Amino acid sequence: MPTTRATTKNRSAVRALLRLWPYVRPVRGRLFTAALVAILASCVGLVIPLVLKWMVDGPVADRDSGGVWLGALYLLLLGLAEALLFGLRRWLVARPLSHVEASMRARLYRHLQRLPVAFHDRWASGQLLSRATTDLMLVRMFLAFPLTFLLVNGVTILIGVGIMLLQDWTLGLVILGPAVPVMIMCVVFERRYAEVARLAQDQVGDLTTVVEESVLGIRIIKGFGRHRSQARAFRELSWTLRGTELRKARLLAAIWAVIVTLPELAIGAALVVGSVQVADGSLSAGTLVAFLSTALALRWPVESIGFLLAMSQEASTATERYFEVMDEQPESSAADGSVARTEDRGLRFHDVRFRYPDAPPDSPPLLDHIELHIRPGESMALVGATGSGKTTLTALVPRLHEVTSGRITLDGEDITAMSRAQLRAKVAVAFEEPTLFSASVGDNVLMGADGEAGVPELERALAVAQADFVHALPQGTETQVGEQGLSLSGGQRQRLALARAVVGRPRFLVLDDPLSALDVHTEAAVEAALRRVLADTTALIVAHRPSTVLLADRVALLRDGRIAAVGTHQELLRTNAEYARLMSGDETGEPSGHEESDR
Repeated sequence: MPTTRATTKNRSAVRALLRLWPYVRPVRGRLFTAALVAILASCVGLVIPLVLKWMVDGPVADRDSGGVWLGALYLLLLGLAEALLFGLRRWLVARPLSHVEASMRARLYRHLQRLPVAFHDRWASGQLLSRATTDLMLVRMFLAFPLTFLLVNGVTILIGVGIMLLQDWTLGLVILGPAVPVMIMCVVFERRYAEVARLAQDQVGDLTTVVEESVLGIRIIKGFGRHRSQARAFRELSWTLRGTELRKARLLAAIWAVIVTLPELAIGAALVVGSVQVADGSLSAGTLVAFLSTALALRWPVESIGFLLAMSQEASTATERYFEVMDEQPESSAADGSVARTEDRGLRFHDVRFRYPDAPPDSPPLLDHIELHIRPGESMALVGATGSGKTTLTALVPRLHEVTSGRITLDGEDITAMSRAQLRAKVAVAFEEPTLFSASVGDNVLMGADGEAGVPELERALAVAQADFVHALPQGTETQVGEQGLSLSGGQRQRLALARAVVGRPRFLVLDDPLSALDVHTEAAVEAALRRVLADTTALIVAHRPSTVLLADRVALLRDGRIAAVGTHQELLRTNAEYARLMSGDETGEPSGHEESDR
């Protein structure tokens, strides 16, 4: 899915953030301790105005310089205590919250590996990447700061207001005057900011997708001279994101203006009223100093409400985006045990139909009534025009996609009755588009074997795939290949992918046009070695060229999602005009009117 635009109606930031509890629970002790330490630090800060009251009404009024110096010492000690307590709070949360972020990222990665291929077909990789990086960073920042200080500042404000009311309730009411309009503005701000924050995070995912595609497709961009159009597309997305970020800034500026201005006006009014009371003798100067000092001490807790709410909303939308992925149903790793073993041996398709899960219910299936039996030790080539469903059919065997109806059996056992680990231990695959990882050549190949495979198995697989070129690389099989293996040629990547498929000596082999990128001489050498491998396995091979078809014992012709004919290569050449045209290079393979009437 290129973008995700989730609605913010009927959403609850609190409900979204509560879903973080299972991740936070292991470190709750340190977080609660950090919150208590922060509350204690804030309370220490509120003691300072009381010391000032004592100093003004006592030593200052009595012109006691010793008392003034003693009061200064008290203030210094209180300031140091406050600073040390806040430093302790930061130390308490740093390590556990980095653990929470790492744990959430690891769970997301594991979950992505278990999600079906259909999910990855729908979602843009940049959207997933932004959830694993930017969104989790926002969650960690929320746990480290807003989560604690929304509580700490709330408690501080309550205690501070209580102190001011005890000192002089009339001045306290003056200070409390802006409370109602500020709360109303916060509610309005929270709703509007949530919408813009979600939009910005989705646009970050879009931008990440464009960057990733541009990096991976740099050869295409340079080859076709499309760098200007790509830069223009990136610039347009950047400016769109900039506009959204400016909307966030305007909203934050508006709420901050209200939160800062109204309390400042209230403090000014309290100063005027208090000064009149001091002049009348109904209020001591020390009480007014203490009252105003307490009010000023509460400026930070009050003014921080705006950006604490903003960070909380960003964290709640980030949490929603995270759980949008985590809520997707993964592939089941356990067998369902619902289908008993039959006497069929080899690989067999029993009336298989397939339609993509997100396809309209009334759309025709991509594969329909597939009946195909590949006998034990037999190799079958699968041919057909482009779009006939060959690759999709091969993807059903390792359960990269689930059949819509019907079943597939391996040696008589339904593949859905096996765990995915059991199934993929029996079936090896090599795709037409080979994918290599940023690892050594040896690690890429041995990915297709169990943990016990070593150098002998690696060398055998490289020999089958005619991949002896690896020994000429700077570090041999320990040479690191670049991202996607683009430091190697297409033919080299395809040979390593083939080696990966055969290294584990699988009982069943599924090859999707594995030799398409090889030159004629290399193809012939690979075919000669591959014939020896195919003699000991049951194989389904997607083929486009006669040379690949000749590797197989029999051929199945797929047309419009149905098996149109099955036979040997020679038989189909004699009896099926569509097959003959495909083998002659006519990719359309449209049947003639005569053949259609025969059917």
